[in-house]
Amino acid sequence: AYAGSRGHLSVLGLYRTQWVGLNGAPTNQVLTLDGPVGKNVGLGVIVTNDELGPSTETFFDANFSYTIKLDRDNQRLSFGLKGGGRLFNVDFSRGLFDDQTDVAFLNNIENRFFPTIGAGVYYHTDRGYLGFAVPNFFSEEHYDGASQQIATERLHYFLIGGRVFDLNQDVLFKPAFFVKWVPGAPIIADLSANFLIKETLTLGVAYRWDDSFSGLLGVDISPQFHVGYAYDLTTTDLRNYNNGTHEIFVRFELRSFAKRLKSPRFY
Repeated sequence: AYAGSRGHLSVLGLYRTQWVGLNGAPTNQVLTLDGPVGKNVGLGVIVTNDELGPSTETFFDANFSYTIKLDRDNQRLSFGLKGGGRLFNVDFSRGLFDDQTDVAFLNNIENRFFPTIGAGVYYHTDRGYLGFAVPNFFSEEHYDGASQQIATERLHYFLIGGRVFDLNQDVLFKPAFFVKWVPGAPIIADLSANFLIKETLTLGVAYRWDDSFSGLLGVDISPQFHVGYAYDLTTTDLRNYNNGTHEIFVRFELRSFAKRLKSPRFY
């Protein structure tokens, strides 16, 4: 539902390496492209590659959004659909496992393709947003790092929200939250506080409940080009076995400097 909401073509690349120093820890790469098409429609594509232990999952998805303007205060409600597929590969010959006699290890390599269909809704104004999504309605197989075997994935429910406040002429403040719920698993909740200084420098901190603290730095190199870096430090017992999590992202947008001043974006 977010596709096209920035009002111009946007390309984003992201690389994340989690729990550095821990063998088999997750790594993620993401590439997205989206933009408005006509007055109410947004289109986008996203490619995601996830690696965890012996498994690799690659997602190819197309996003469609339709936006309705609610009133004169620029309140908008966007409805979104996602469709695509996932390439799932797990090679149990990579690495050592606690239970080498498990039936899951008899066939060393698994290669499968699964379709994905998801939907979401996104309410947004010039100063805030609220969104809810189910990224995939299909219950499919994936690699479970905790049990070290192939397991059935349950539905995921995402809820996001944030609000922008003017602290002064040069500083914007955005508190935000992100909640993920999977039936049968603990709720994951992130709280963050971000500051945009002179529409150029972004500084932020975040806390994931009972899991980690994060710091973020972003810089607008030009009206079209933005780069950022984030570092996570876990608060669980895993902190004794890794050196934290690093995330780097770059974003390119086809917008003019005049349009940036007229309608600055902080989400």
